[in-house]
Amino acid sequence: MQRIPQHGVLTAGALAAALAPSADALAAQAAATQPARAKTEQGAPNVIWILLDDVGFGASSVFGGLVETPNLDALAKQGLRYTNFHTTAISSPTRAALLTGRNHHSVGLGLFPETANDQPGYSARIPASKATVAEILKESGYSTYAVGKWHLAPVEEAGPKGPFNRWPTGKGFEQYYGFLYGETDQWHPQLVEGTRALDDDPQGRHLNELLTDKAISYIDQQKKPFFLYFAPGATHAPHQVSKQWIEKYKGKFDAGWDSYRAQVFANQKKLGLIPQQTVLPARHPNVKAWAALSAKEKRLYARYFETYAGFLSYTDAEIGRLVNHLKQTGQFDNTIIAVVIGDNGASKEGTDSGTTNGLAAVLYPENDIDKQLANIDKIGTEYSSPNYPLGWAQATNVPFRQWKQDANSEGGTRNPLILSYPRGIQDKGGIRAQYGHVIDLLPTTLELSHITPPAQVGGVKQDNIEGTSLAYSVSDAQAPSRHLTQYYEINGTRSIYHDGWKAATLHKPGTAFEKDVWELYNLKDDPTEINDLAAKKPDKLKTLQALFDSEGKKYNVFPLKDTLFQDFARNRSIYRDQDHIELTPDIGHLFSLTAPALNGPYYRLTVDVEIPASGAEGVLVANGGRFGGSSIFIQNGKLHYAQTNGYEAALVSSEQPLKPGKSQVTVQFAPGLWSGAEVQLFQGDKLIGKGKAPVKYGVAYLSYDEGFDIGRDLRTPVSDKYKTPYAFTGKLDKVTIDYKAPLVDRVVANVNQRVLKTLVTFKK
Repeated sequence: MQRIPQHGVLTAGALAAALAPSADALAAQAAATQPARAKTEQGAPNVIWILLDDVGFGASSVFGGLVETPNLDALAKQGLRYTNFHTTAISSPTRAALLTGRNHHSVGLGLFPETANDQPGYSARIPASKATVAEILKESGYSTYAVGKWHLAPVEEAGPKGPFNRWPTGKGFEQYYGFLYGETDQWHPQLVEGTRALDDDPQGRHLNELLTDKAISYIDQQKKPFFLYFAPGATHAPHQVSKQWIEKYKGKFDAGWDSYRAQVFANQKKLGLIPQQTVLPARHPNVKAWAALSAKEKRLYARYFETYAGFLSYTDAEIGRLVNHLKQTGQFDNTIIAVVIGDNGASKEGTDSGTTNGLAAVLYPENDIDKQLANIDKIGTEYSSPNYPLGWAQATNVPFRQWKQDANSEGGTRNPLILSYPRGIQDKGGIRAQYGHVIDLLPTTLELSHITPPAQVGGVKQDNIEGTSLAYSVSDAQAPSRHLTQYYEINGTRSIYHDGWKAATLHKPGTAFEKDVWELYNLKDDPTEINDLAAKKPDKLKTLQALFDSEGKKYNVFPLKDTLFQDFARNRSIYRDQDHIELTPDIGHLFSLTAPALNGPYYRLTVDVEIPASGAEGVLVANGGRFGGSSIFIQNGKLHYAQTNGYEAALVSSEQPLKPGKSQVTVQFAPGLWSGAEVQLFQGDKLIGKGKAPVKYGVAYLSYDEGFDIGRDLRTPVSDKYKTPYAFTGKLDKVTIDYKAPLVDRVVANVNQRVLKTLVTFKK
């Protein structure tokens, strides 16, 4: 990747002069970074940070949306609503910045752990010199707990042997219960407690309920002030929730996304959340007018959003259950609660027409409305992995343009913040318009708690916190903003904010960075970025571009990268460079990205088994589940290979029963260039069955929400021929996987990888 040259001809001195804040502003910034005093007194406040996932600015009723969130409404009525608060535009970077109080590239999370490389800004390795809020508060005597989504551990470190220093318990949390990566099935979650992957079956209980129960149990254990990081999977896809919550919204969105946008925009003005002069941006050209949709499309798309709305309302109810527990135990008044409603803007990842099969839509877009309608009653249940269409992403981002991933736009980066602290906030129900960013929440919490950041944590000298405390705004709604400059960058798309002005560019992956077209906006007059002033104020644009360059160098943004989706497709398994792998059943559950790859390359997988004379059945090896996966199992005496990509299911079975006793059974998987994969089954050296399985662009299926198991199939079943866990009833000694392919298969694999890289770049 290339480093962008300085824009224009500004000298360093001229740039400093142009952007220098006033003496008063400098004094204010200095005061904001110095907490009032070290925490020594009794009665220090508890702290809860709640981070929701993939919620647009205009989704929740507390910010004018049409999805009812009465518990968030109640928190805002006795606290404060911040309307000019920002995230990074995507998951892991926001979480890293939030937890450390430093910019995401500064702590190595320029993108995802799944896309990490050796560049300092993209390594996915948070330095020990930039401690998390949990590490800081733990040093100050707090109990520290985390429940829910993490998405900060390098893939290579997510195996059963760790290392665990970048898991939650290695970053200051005394206890952790949740899921390590970007999403998980809400009915069958991949859960971790501490550093141990759990085999637990939720027995029909939703992940939100499990997380809230665990959070309450942690709170009840503590004997001192506590910090709780509550990060549910909601409302990231898959949008899954019980029928009663979906039915709550039946028919309420039949008017469609254009009507939704108009209603919410009016609500936001009425509530004083946006200036009266704000202009609603036009419908995005990639979004069809609701009136132009067919009756079938309207019915299907409304159901997608009914499900999403139910999911968000149910999440609000679980937050209410947590808050009510604080009230019942007399802790609410002395608890600082910060709710960030979304780690980025609403998600555009559901494609134009929505999906019932999650990540499978990357390879198999669901353009057949009739097929989706046939499964409409499954949307939200355990038999679907849904995400809504693009039109609802724009609707729930009202009043802003664009959406998740787009770091150039307020629609990707502006998210609501609620701050509640009954003992410390006098202006109940107040609205604050000061500029803020997720890196500001750590210094805000420390100042409100009267805690001085330690010079060392764990014996390591600490770098400065990069955020600016918002505590000054709590008692003064009219105070000028103190956070004056902030850069944004995700996958080559970037922007720079300075004192009400913003320069931004939407980068197209695969194109030269220096050819990107920049826009310029005065956000004080034009908060929804309608009027591009780049042509009218070229000098201002050059000044801001130069500022982006200087901030980028300061925080490890350069060299830029725009290969997010290619990098995500790379094999990051802890076994990735091995041609020969041996595994035993005691390895436990492995996450799909960490496990040996079984979804595309040539392999021969051999299982050493002992089948008693009376027979045996069950799963030998499984990877993934019903929305994408493969499984090798014995049933009715025969060996079977099952595969699904979420749309097409394949089953290859032996033609004769397996012989009892000790033996080796083998599955050979050889992808073809155009005709799927040739699957052959063996017992010993004898071929006992063969058939074909679908492969597209060198990928048989995508598995992310579920994992890899030996001797069983946890979570959802790959095949409808059995029910999970379908544990093997014979004896299983070991599993051997050989990837050293014949020459022809190596050529095919190379071509397929090139096609896949081209595909993922083109699709995004």
